[in-house]
Amino acid sequence: MTDGLLTLFVVNPALLPFSVCLSLPEESNQWTVMYIWLHYLSYKVESRITSRFAHTTVRSSVVNSGSKAQSIGFNVQIPKRAFITNFTMNVNGITFVGSVKEKTVARNLYAQARARGKAAGIVRANSQDMETFKTEVHVPPGSNIEFELHYQEMMHRRLGFYEHSLYLQPGRLVPQFQVDVYVFEPKGISMVQTPNTLGVQFTELIKVTSTKDKAHIVFKPNLQQQRKCDNCTDSAIDGIFTVKYDVTRDSNAGELQVSDGHFVHFFAPSNLSPLPKNIVFVIDVSGSMWGVKMKQTVEAMQAILDDLTVDDHFSIVDFNHNVRCWSEELVPGSSIQIADAKKYIQSIKPNGGTNINEALMRAVQMLVRASNQGLIDPRSVSMVILVSDGDPTVGEIKLSTIQKNVKRVMREEFSLFSLGIGFDVDYDFLERIAMENRGMAQRIYANHDAAEQLRTFYSQVSSPLLRRITIQFPEDSVSDVTQNRFDKYFSGSELVVAGKVLPSESNTLTSFTTASARLDITLETDTDTAELDMELAKQQHSFTGFARQMWAYLTIKQLISERSLAATAAKKRKITQRIMSLAVEHQFVTPLTALLVESEDAKERLLADTPRDPKHGCCSGAEKGPEEWTLPQKVTLVDNDPHFIVHLPGSNMDVCFNIDSKPGHILNLVSDSGLVVNGQLISSKQAHKSKVSTYFGTVSVYYQPDGISVTVAFTSRLTLSRLCFRVRISIVKDSHVTVTINNNIQVMVLLHRVWKKHPVSVDFLGIYIPNDNQYSPLVHGLIGQFSREPEVSVYDIHEGVDPLKKQATMEVKGNKLQVTRGWQKDYRRDKRHGSNVYCWFIHNSGKGFIDGHYTDYIVPYLNSFLQTL
Repeated sequence: MTDGLLTLFVVNPALLPFSVCLSLPEESNQWTVMYIWLHYLSYKVESRITSRFAHTTVRSSVVNSGSKAQSIGFNVQIPKRAFITNFTMNVNGITFVGSVKEKTVARNLYAQARARGKAAGIVRANSQDMETFKTEVHVPPGSNIEFELHYQEMMHRRLGFYEHSLYLQPGRLVPQFQVDVYVFEPKGISMVQTPNTLGVQFTELIKVTSTKDKAHIVFKPNLQQQRKCDNCTDSAIDGIFTVKYDVTRDSNAGELQVSDGHFVHFFAPSNLSPLPKNIVFVIDVSGSMWGVKMKQTVEAMQAILDDLTVDDHFSIVDFNHNVRCWSEELVPGSSIQIADAKKYIQSIKPNGGTNINEALMRAVQMLVRASNQGLIDPRSVSMVILVSDGDPTVGEIKLSTIQKNVKRVMREEFSLFSLGIGFDVDYDFLERIAMENRGMAQRIYANHDAAEQLRTFYSQVSSPLLRRITIQFPEDSVSDVTQNRFDKYFSGSELVVAGKVLPSESNTLTSFTTASARLDITLETDTDTAELDMELAKQQHSFTGFARQMWAYLTIKQLISERSLAATAAKKRKITQRIMSLAVEHQFVTPLTALLVESEDAKERLLADTPRDPKHGCCSGAEKGPEEWTLPQKVTLVDNDPHFIVHLPGSNMDVCFNIDSKPGHILNLVSDSGLVVNGQLISSKQAHKSKVSTYFGTVSVYYQPDGISVTVAFTSRLTLSRLCFRVRISIVKDSHVTVTINNNIQVMVLLHRVWKKHPVSVDFLGIYIPNDNQYSPLVHGLIGQFSREPEVSVYDIHEGVDPLKKQATMEVKGNKLQVTRGWQKDYRRDKRHGSNVYCWFIHNSGKGFIDGHYTDYIVPYLNSFLQTL
């Protein structure tokens, strides 16, 4: 980059020049413009599902047809419940092969390679139902690159079927595009469907061939069929390809399969009468539930209450800083009671803090009292369903104490189900208290279909058929058996037990299942231990190692749950070693292992790792029209050294804070669905002072779906450039650069130039982002997080030390902060003097107002997504 000039990098992996058009005036020599040429040759996905266990392979072939070396990426979204098992890459005949190792071992080897400047990184980032596997490799011109990713997962039966999802997002037209899903179920396939989840235009292109026990689903659109329109150059393929199926069941005793020295027992009885339910709904109505969260919860509760029968008993506890009960006693699910409960739910107005502990205590006490008084059927199923979006802020707030309190009062016959709405909630805590009390947890994403998510979850637990289920085997016939005792069985689901088969003279393995329904039942089934392996050998597309891998998969998943509940450090270490040993043996990338990808001579290495659950993900916002945007009056901005001014439209309030970071640090401002906005800090000229002033010297806007990166640094002259397609750049000379994504997200970068020999200040950039940008519900970042406006209360306003700056107490996100009234500058209309924006100032780098600590938002590279929140 030449001093004093702005350098703009535009990186687009689609087929140029169709996807990008730049019109530059004569002064375009003030710019450095980089064109990146990539051609995607093939994109193929193959899944082999054998007995509910899937092995999926994603292959992509790319050529760098440009005249310069460039970085080429490979991104694949995989289901959250899947484990990556391998990743290989071939670059001009050099093969990189993956192997799973203990995380510390893999990181050390990776660090050694990185010290030699030979490594690139792979990360996994969370979204709603998927995680994104991403890698990038720098290759010379003319290079051919082949990527291949493998992952495995067990199909979970929910609401009467198994669902296999493949996220297809090539981002461009691909000459060879194909998806193959092969299903083999030894007992037979009762139904197979391909729901219209990818788009109506592709329905007729999906071909399904099925026999008694096999199915083949293929999707193979040609180039013209991939186009959004006849003359379009971008792909219409962008979504989830779904296959649903169920299996034939010839008895309620279950299906027992033996292969490769391992067994799997599937238990999914039907034609049983549902047991009565006793449910206490515990609903968070604190201030943070205000708006769409409460609206969606109320909508879901209307449908859930309608599902209750007169044999069911229920009540509702709602809580903020106080706890209220719609009825102090459980009542039958009659039409009169349900109508009254609906009115109560509709009248709730969220406000105040979060007293989870007392609310759960009241709910459990209600069940205990009804049980002690003999008011409920002894064979009924009792449960608490908690819906919350935040951590406790009132009463008992220590999570470990709440966990102990709940476990102490819960009886063995009660279950707790936890639903965490959004990302403000401590989901690990909700998961722990649910697992410890015979239930399960689920994250509910606070978007337009949150009500449907709540209803779907309830549907999974609304029809209990059995209690106290035990699946056992003859002594000395099996070992290393996974969980075989279950508290409840719900209609439409499936219980799965796996283990190793011990050597025996008998060719038969038998299982015995006991359970309690309206009557106690005992069931028995057996299978030939050699028959399935002979059958699998005949099948061209079966996954022959399914039983061995399914046993390891189930064992590791259960150990991870046990590890989170471990009472002592010694027990946790023992479980950790067991997980790492199994994961390395079976080549699963887990939270405790990582995938090291090495060239054949081990001189170059990459690392696939699993971070903590971040607070961002996918989903695109609705599009605006094609008209050019003008920056609206209300924005959230960052300017000067750097001062953040967050506008809260709901309360018509501006809140300010500074970030006291270091020169060179890159701060994440927005992380969303394929979009990231980051800024890199520079220092003032007086760098020798103890407190160095910092400013934004470089701003990067990266849009992953099109692979476009716009990096803006300082210039003495700004000229006009217009970028067509989904990313547009508008430049006003000597003023600002505006980047518009999909017509619904906009970022303006404002130029601040100081006089040439200024003794302190340096040229720097300001960043202005509209409040009406349409992000996904999972957006995060120092600015992005405030698209979900927190409830803010300011009171006790009084004179401060400076009579011109009042002080007050602010309550936000469960925190009480001492704030100061002051003002900062908005320079959009007057670049020289700015206009005053009066705001409440948060001290200590925004602590208590932003999620976490400001250091959580420091990222390694200009195009890095936020990975830790």
